Amino acid sequence: MHAPTLRDVYRAKKTIAPHIDRTPLHYSSGLSELLEAEVYLKHEEYLPLGAFKGRGGINLLANMTDEEKERGLITASSGNHGQSMANACRMFGAKAIIGLPKDANPNKVAAMRSLGAEIIFHGADFDSARMHCEQIAKEEGYRFVHPVNDPLLISGVGTQALETVEDLPDVQVLMLPLGGGSGVSGACIVAKGIDPSIEVLAVQSEQAPAAYQSWKQGEIVEAEMNTVAEGIATRVGYELAQSIMRDLLDDFLLVSDDEIHRAIGTLVDKAHTLAEGAGATALAGAIKYPGKVKGKKVAITISGGNITADQLRQSLEVYQG
Repeated sequence: MHAPTLRDVYRAKKTIAPHIDRTPLHYSSGLSELLEAEVYLKHEEYLPLGAFKGRGGINLLANMTDEEKERGLITASSGNHGQSMANACRMFGAKAIIGLPKDANPNKVAAMRSLGAEIIFHGADFDSARMHCEQIAKEEGYRFVHPVNDPLLISGVGTQALETVEDLPDVQVLMLPLGGGSGVSGACIVAKGIDPSIEVLAVQSEQAPAAYQSWKQGEIVEAEMNTVAEGIATRVGYELAQSIMRDLLDDFLLVSDDEIHRAIGTLVDKAHTLAEGAGATALAGAIKYPGKVKGKKVAITISGGNITADQLRQSLEVYQG
């Protein structure tokens, strides 16, 4: 399993271009004033599936053999990766089976079903569902797609960082949320491949710190997972993303779930932007650690906008309280 290169990301850009439009990078005057920086938002929530993951699914399916598509795919997800795989399988004529934790976001579940995926609920969290799906793949002969440890997924989602640098060539800081690490590791490959002075900062909930601890300790770590932000709710680090970040990531920041809630409210109030928990996590990092961005040209990734009405209500109560 090799780490993708900048060339792989450019190749992925060409592969997905017929299927996915570029997402906008918008200057935010409200956030720029708040953070005393020049702040731009990369709006991945504008994509048809409402999240950045759709890029990786298309890149993966476009590069699979007919025999693999015929066998069918099985994967696990907290929601957005599952939507990506369901959509790509529908596009390329492959069977999709998605394993989800029992309390998965109902909006994301409905979206996956509408895209034709077979849904399996198992366990209390994403990693329980993942291990169950790995076992089914061995027993039934399906192609198991790991949601992070796949070079085609990482190079696919890395195209969002490539678009950012193309649209803002003098960007100084890329801030992204981190769950498993595909988006951050893709951004590292792009930023350091184009200009090593571009800083890449990852932000994760302190209530799901496995990837942070894995990065800090230099080995794969499992940790408790209690975050409400299902898009970053992992309880173990993943090898491929960690190997890339170990070499290329500039810093890794932790925020609380309440800080994520407040960031959701801040995006509504200051940037007229609707984000899910994972989608607001990078901004939460910028707000908590203002010294990381002050006076700089910063691109903050809004990775997804698949938030339920109840989640939004809870976040606005925290923000206003």
